[in-house]
Amino acid sequence: MPKELETKYGIKITKPFSKEMYQHNDEVAHIMKSNMGEALSKNYDVAITDDEKSVIAEKKLRDIGMAIEGVGYGDGYELDDVLQGALNHLDNMANWMLHEEYSYLCFKGIVPRTRFMMVGFGWEKHDYSYCQEQDLSPACS
Repeated sequence: MPKELETKYGIKITKPFSKEMYQHNDEVAHIMKSNMGEALSKNYDVAITDDEKSVIAEKKLRDIGMAIEGVGYGDGYELDDVLQGALNHLDNMANWMLHEEYSYLCFKGIVPRTRFMMVGFGWEKHDYSYCQEQDLSPACS
């Protein structure tokens, strides 16, 4: 008897990925990248000030940069370098990497949850969606 395929968000999870899975993941990736770009800009704007929140924002900015590029930005890097490096690499993040790194950033409270998670990847630190399978109605948006 053939094994029953897992279904998530109404999409059958297959190996190799189906066109429907790729399309879904690309749509979620677009939202994730937009959220990460907004978080970069927001934290940069706060980090360049001299108030008490700037230290926390600088740490978040460097965390996002590391998630995007896979390399750390220590104290020797100017905040402009961190922002520009991350923005330059954000569009080219692979979906598998985006899935894992977004999960970490969401767990840390740096980026918001998305409506749906990517499908077909076997591991994430944190469920970064705000909808559950039963919430697939248009009201959950």
